[in-house]
Amino acid sequence: MRKRRAVAEINVVPYIDVMLVLLIIFMVTAPMLMQGVQVDLPDAAAEPVDNQDSEPLIVSVDSAGKLYLNVGGNNEQALELATIKQRVAAVLRRDPQKPVMVWGDQAVSYGTVVKVMTGLQEAGALSVGLVTEEPTQL
Repeated sequence: MRKRRAVAEINVVPYIDVMLVLLIIFMVTAPMLMQGVQVDLPDAAAEPVDNQDSEPLIVSVDSAGKLYLNVGGNNEQALELATIKQRVAAVLRRDPQKPVMVWGDQAVSYGTVVKVMTGLQEAGALSVGLVTEEPTQL
């Protein structure tokens, strides 16, 4: 009579359960991780931008005209336009289709926003979008 060998089997069901729980946690927390400078966006009825697959590069312009970028170290540190152009150009060299958006405070001058948009296009952005808020219905 032969001895029967015990075959070691790994039960993967608990690992799948843990993976699904982690996936749900990441899906819920990812939209909350979008950081930026608090700006008072103008109201406008506009269509959403295509290419929502990747997180866009966001340049924020506060009411004082200071510029911020959501890439790199400190998102709360004001940057010069030349620095923003360098960082945006570096990101766009790796991913030329990455969307580039400008969050301009409604109190900032039109000329400042246009200067930022022109600088972003010089950095290699194919198109630059403006972020607005949906107007409130009375």
